Parts: sequence; C-alpha cells; structure tokens
Amino acid sequence: MAIRSFAGRPTRREFLKATGSVTAVALTIGFEWLGPSRRAAAVGANAAVFAPNAFLRIGADGNVTIISKHLEMGQGSYTGIATVLAEELDADWTKVRVESAPANVKLYANFAFGMQGTGGSSAMANSWTQLREAGAKGRAMLLTAASRDWKVPVTELTTDKGVVYHTGTKREASYGSLVGKAAALPVPDKVALKDPKEFKLIGRQAPRVDVPAKVDGTAQFTLDVVLPGMLVALLKRPPLFGATVKSFDPSAAGAVPGVVKVVQVPHGVAVVAKSFWAAKQGRDALIVEWDDGSAEKRSSSEMMNEYRRLADQPAASARKVGDAVPAIKNAAHTVSASYEFPYLAHAPMEPLDAVVKLTAGSCEIWAGDQFQTMDQGNAAKAAGLDPQQVTINTLYAGGSFGRRANVWSDYIVEAVSIAKACGADGTPIKLQWTREDDLHGGLYRPMYFHKLEAGLNEKKELVGWRHVIVGQSIMAGGPFEVMVKNGIDPTSVEGASSIAYEIPNIDVELATTKSPVPVLWWRVVGSSHTTFAVETFIDEVAYAAGKDPFTFRRDLLEKEPRMKAVLELAADKAGWSSGPLPKGKGRGIAVCEAFKTFVAQVAEVTVDDAGQVTVDRVVCAVDCGIPINPDVIAAQMEGGIGFGLGAVLYGAITLKNGRVEQDNFNGYRVLRINEMPKVEVHIVPSPEAPTGVGEPGVAPIGPAVANAIFAATGKRVHLLPFHRSLSEHST
Repeated sequence: MAIRSFAGRPTRREFLKATGSVTAVALTIGFEWLGPSRRAAAVGANAAVFAPNAFLRIGADGNVTIISKHLEMGQGSYTGIATVLAEELDADWTKVRVESAPANVKLYANFAFGMQGTGGSSAMANSWTQLREAGAKGRAMLLTAASRDWKVPVTELTTDKGVVYHTGTKREASYGSLVGKAAALPVPDKVALKDPKEFKLIGRQAPRVDVPAKVDGTAQFTLDVVLPGMLVALLKRPPLFGATVKSFDPSAAGAVPGVVKVVQVPHGVAVVAKSFWAAKQGRDALIVEWDDGSAEKRSSSEMMNEYRRLADQPAASARKVGDAVPAIKNAAHTVSASYEFPYLAHAPMEPLDAVVKLTAGSCEIWAGDQFQTMDQGNAAKAAGLDPQQVTINTLYAGGSFGRRANVWSDYIVEAVSIAKACGADGTPIKLQWTREDDLHGGLYRPMYFHKLEAGLNEKKELVGWRHVIVGQSIMAGGPFEVMVKNGIDPTSVEGASSIAYEIPNIDVELATTKSPVPVLWWRVVGSSHTTFAVETFIDEVAYAAGKDPFTFRRDLLEKEPRMKAVLELAADKAGWSSGPLPKGKGRGIAVCEAFKTFVAQVAEVTVDDAGQVTVDRVVCAVDCGIPINPDVIAAQMEGGIGFGLGAVLYGAITLKNGRVEQDNFNGYRVLRINEMPKVEVHIVPSPEAPTGVGEPGVAPIGPAVANAIFAATGKRVHLLPFHRSLSEHST
C-alpha cells in the first residue's frame, strides 16, 4: 500500500511570480488554429461539433474530446493533458475523452524537440501554457455565444462542469447546446487564464481517463489490431551486432504450413505467414548465413577492461571548476571508487510491433508510436513515398521506457520494408517482435565505467572532486549528433557535469567509446548511471569525513533550495534521525535533479546472511512544479522505483563472444510484485511551472538502496547489478 501526501496549492502571487504572467493573460505560444478564417470548425448542417483549435472538440451531446499530441504508454499523459485543458475549459470531467493526434508536426510539435514526439518527461512541461490557452479560448467562445443569445454581458456569466450560467435571469445552457453558435465566432487572440486559487481539477486526484478502456478491454494496442486479410511477419536478425545477411535458404521455412513468403529486408530475413505461430515456426526453420566481418565479437568483460584502461587516459572535459587534480593531490584525506554499469534492455511488457498497409501511393501505420515525425519520415523513405503519403494511427503502447522513441524508427522501418518486399499490394502486415527479439535486438542503455576521486582538507571539508565517465554515445550517428560538442555527448554526463553540491574544485571528463552494439536513451537517460555514481560516492565521502550522509549533503546544497527541500522532506518523513535500525537492516538516502524535477528517496533494506537484499520501505519526496495530477505523480514515482529496483538488483545484458546471453525474463530479471517495497510519496507544493515525472523517480532509488546496504553490512556496491558486489567483490 502506497502512502501519498500533497500539501495545498501555491498562492496567486507565487504562481504569477514563478510563471512570469502579468494580469493572468495567456502567453501566446504558437500553434495553428483550424480553418483559414480562424473561425471554429462546425461539422454538419446543424453544427454538430465545435472545434476551436487543434486540441479540442465539443459535440452537441456535450462530450469533450481532447486531442493529445503525446503518446499514452502508461505514464498518464492523456490524463495530465486532459486535466490542463479541461481546467481552463471548465469541462465536466465525466464527459472528457482523449484521442491521439494524427502525425502533423505543424500542429502537434513537441516544443522540446522541434518535432512531434513524446519523451524526456516533457509532455506536461511543453503543453502547459499551450493547452491552458486552448481550453480558455474554447470557454471564452462558449461564453460569448451564450452572451449574445441571452443579450447579457459576458462578465455576468459563469461556467462550471460544462454549463454556462447567468445568475440574474437564472438561465443556464450546456456546452453542447451552444456548439453551433460558438462555432460561428472568431477565435480570440488572447484570453485570461485562471487564478490558481480557482483550480477545480489541477491539483486534484481526478480519475485517469485511460483506465476504463483498459479495464473493459476496449483499449487498442498494436497487439490487438486485426485487419481483413492481415498477415504476420517475424524477422530473423543477425546474432551478432554489425553482421549482415550473406545468403539464405528459404525452402525449409517456406514448407511450413501457413507461411506465405520469405523475403530479405535491410535488417535481416522476414518470414510472412497467416498466423504468428506459422511465422514463428517458419523463422525457426529458416537457414541464414551471416557475414560477421564487421560485427562486435568481444565479450562484456573484454569491453569493460578497455573502459577501465580508457579511464586512466586523457579525456574530454565536460565541466571544470577550479583545479581538482592538485586539490585532491594535496588534500589531507582522499577517497576513490570506481563503478561498473552493464548494458540494460528496456523490456516493455508489449514488445515492439507495428501494422502496415502499403500501396504504391500510400502507407498507413498502426502502432504505439512515440516519435511520429521521425517515424513518418523514415517510413516514407523506406516505402519510396513522400511523408504526406504516410498516415500514422497512434495507439496505446504497452510501455516503452525510451525504446519506441528512436531516430532510426527501426521497428517501423522493418514493418514497411517487409510490406514493400511483399509487393506493396495493400495487404496489411503485422510485424511482431518476441521477447527474445526484444532482448537480443539492441538499442540498449549503454554500458559505462565511472572513476571518482575526492579530497578532504584537515577540517574534513570537501575541496576536490574528479569524475571520469567511459561509455558509448547515444547521440552519435543520428540527427541529434549536433548536440555533441567538443567530444561531449550531454546525455552521457548529465547528472554528473551538473552536480549540484557546492565544491570549490570540480573536474568531470568523458571518454566516448565505439561499438556495433546499438544504444539508446533508457528511462531517465544519463542520470540512470550518473546519479548512482554521484550519490553513492558522496555517501562514501561523507563517511570518510565522519559526518552523517544526510547532513553532509544538506550542507553542500545551501545554494540549491529546491533540491535541499526534497532532501529534508524525505529525511523527515522517513524518520532519518530516529536512530539506527536493528542488525541486518540499513537506511540510505539519495537525491537528484532530472528533467528539472527534484526527487529525494530514503530506502530501508534488510540483508540476510547470504547477501540477499530485501527493500522494505522507500520514502520519496518530489518537487515537479505545480502538481497537475497528484495521483499520477505518485504512481509514476512508485513505477519508477519499481523499474529502477529491478535494474539495480538484477538487470544486465551481457555479451559472450558478441552474442547476447539473455533470452527472456528468466535471464533478464525484472522486479516481481512480491519484491515491491512499501512506498510513500510526498509531493512538495510549488508555484513553478510543471515539469516531468515519468522518469526522475528512477534515478535515486539505486543509490539510496546501495547506501542502505552499506549501512546494514558495511559493504559498498560498486558493480551492478548488486549481486556482483555482494557476492563477488564486496569491500
């Protein structure tokens, strides 16, 4: 059972100060309005639908449809988006529905990316003002329609739960009854936004909009899509990363009942059949000879040895404050440690899949699509079409954690390539990845090696900090490579180069490696490893200084009030000062900032004589700006804690002579339900603009648990997953 707390809302003064608003007039953040005359679209002879902008549609029945430019993959984006717009619209929450936007970058670009897509915990942050404005303009037009109909001033009208009221004449009109008149009005340029004190939905725990369909089975995932005449394809990919098809013999696969075609595509050889099982049997029978001349053939241990060597060589500077090397060399006390992080898979519960219907002049795609603009362009290129000829139907996605958001659109391009190789005759083809494909298929969180050194003066004050990171770049080789400056991929060092602790001499360096093993962002990206290294090492430094880990951190965060506040809140709610736990139990703390959200966690663990770790309790404090949906925020913190725990306790993709050793969840362990600890989430009230919560909860859980393990056993965790440190290399 999770415990969740949320204390109030910001005052109007605090809100306006933080958001820079003046007299609560909306900022003009551009998005295109429908219709050349900027009038709301009216559909049908009786104006059955009122659509004042690209995000809102109201029917004559009063139902409100909110169009989401962000994918719903379990993180609650549909609910957050609906809450923001419905708040300013004064909609009846029971009549709110959400549907996915079509692929249209002009209307639905993510301001954080400059393209349509979901990721980086950006949905709420980049939609906040845009959606408030969309809702407020819709409400203003409905008010104007009622005002003209009743011949009363707009200022005398109020709205609540989808109804316009005039107290003086006791008139009322539902939004549905006003859609025809409202649709004839011009869309206003500016409208007043609500005073935060007037919020009725924001800050409340409104029911999630996606739950009913997921409960009754009407929610559409790609796995659910069945079209007339649809075939199913499975792709046989190289067993070594970087290998290619040399030749293949389709005869045995083609002899399997139900197999229709065997075709070669850029990523391998596909077996297309009338059912999944026929395609699976056909792929098992398929004989392929691979060219592995350029493939990765090393084992993980060999690669890590190379990383260790590189950590002792000159590297690119990611941050330099003062001069850390002499500061540490001349320090009265020094501390050093190194950390090893394996490759990690995303392993969403719904493996990658896509349905494609391809003809000579069009391509229609059904998928839990996370990067619509990239996928539309890459699909068009693979099909030999223009992007405008590609239609994407974005469905619910059964998880992603970053995997469905890749600039190469690998699974989309595979599906389109297979459909093209099969003749592009309009036959729908569903490409389905298996769990084995998912774990073998790459785009992993990179493997990393971290080396840290610190120096304390005679007063046990931290005077020097040096941090060297070695690993692959996730930005290299794609359109985001422009972000790599002076040899620094910012995603490799985020959370390390931005270390918040006040230290007079800091040196952070990066050595970037290369390998055919394909890598990608993974939930909370760079902070998935940098926060672990920083927060476990600062713990070691605190103990070397003879100071309490909480107070040591707090004293170094005097210039970081928001981070300090979540640290103090988590420690207070966890009873940090209540005294030591019994033998075999320990308490650890960690804090971080990721995607402009601040999270602190205190973990309590039990470690038995065999080194088995049980996480008993986690207390989490989060500051994500104005809390839009406290229940969603708490759920994302809980989910991030579970996801992160599975990774640090068990997660590892390992290579042996270049081949992935893990096949399914028996080899790539995720957290099981009976292993989930009791979680308490405490939300800091804030006037700041909202930031993301889908990822930040992952970052601090690993170091908090590792620090708790030290408190319980006296053993530091330097190798991940944890069992490596506890059973093989305990110190």
